[in-house]
Amino acid sequence: MHPTPMGRLAALASTALQLACPGRSMRHPVNRLRTRALAVGLALTAAALLPSGSAGAADQYQWAALGDSYTAGVFVGDPQPPLGSASRDGCDRTTDAYPGVVERELDEFPPGKTVHLTNVSCGNATISDIANTKQSPISPVQPPAGGWPAVDPQIQRAKLNDKTDIVTIGVGGNSLPFGGMLLKCLELGATPGKSCREHYTSPPEGEESIQDKLARVQDEYIEMLAKVHEAAPNAKVITVGYPAVLPQEGSACNRLSLTQLSAIKHADIDWLRDDVLKPLNSTIQRVTSFFGDRYVDVYSSSVGHDACQPAGTKWVEGICGDAADYWPAKLPGTLLNCAPINKRVTLVHPNAQGHANTAAHVERAIRIALLEH
Repeated sequence: MHPTPMGRLAALASTALQLACPGRSMRHPVNRLRTRALAVGLALTAAALLPSGSAGAADQYQWAALGDSYTAGVFVGDPQPPLGSASRDGCDRTTDAYPGVVERELDEFPPGKTVHLTNVSCGNATISDIANTKQSPISPVQPPAGGWPAVDPQIQRAKLNDKTDIVTIGVGGNSLPFGGMLLKCLELGATPGKSCREHYTSPPEGEESIQDKLARVQDEYIEMLAKVHEAAPNAKVITVGYPAVLPQEGSACNRLSLTQLSAIKHADIDWLRDDVLKPLNSTIQRVTSFFGDRYVDVYSSSVGHDACQPAGTKWVEGICGDAADYWPAKLPGTLLNCAPINKRVTLVHPNAQGHANTAAHVERAIRIALLEH
């Protein structure tokens, strides 16, 4: 017997209550209210997921790519829009980031039907910037006087609607924020006796522990995916995890090398891998599965190609690394300067090989989704 639509909605609301706080006590009435509100929102959104007709133009599939710098590309390929263009927005999208690579591979699919990409990914985007908040881009490349204007939430910029066929989403790291934690680990690594792991598992008053960070990210991801489905009710939604930016053993890193992870302690590298990066991917996968969407695992295929591997093997650049000439060698507002070693500030982001690997997996997921559409 198949459940009725109302039964499906009730089950979804019940599951949302469990998923929003697995194994956690509701420590504050506000949390309980938020969870109940989220469950109701998901139940209402589920109504939009019931079959409601065909999507997309007859001769063209519509694909929207949403995400952060791991989607945008930042220093891989040519800037999009081009340098000097009045339409530049400070989001640092590039031609050789995985959305562009996949678009070229899907030039015609199936024969006679094209896939049109709308890429609104933006460096430094958080989960909230996908559906809820305006983002202030921080591109260091030719910023205008007074800084970059704020951009609308990505679901608005992409104009998601009932004609959208595919939505890919690569986001979550900046909501921890992983980059900020990495810099903190770098700072503490240069201080004898200080541990990044201790800082985030027993944090100073007023700062979230890693457990609280991951729990919050889960709640935000649930809400974000619900709003994506509401905006694009007929779309196949594909989420993209993060690659293996850290080695299988922290001891593989040279703490004197800025082209790797520099002064970060080996034990803290192991902690970042096992207690931060892997749980972040697991959180994204778990929420994705809950919605019945497709999760793209790029971690497994990238093991052994982390930031501490030699050039040619690494798919992720280190603190300093190889990047296009337009990308800066100094990080504004900090003492980090890669110019003396003839490198650019890459802050542990995928290079062209890393994006090519992600592209292969995302392309396969899109092809499967379009065949099912």
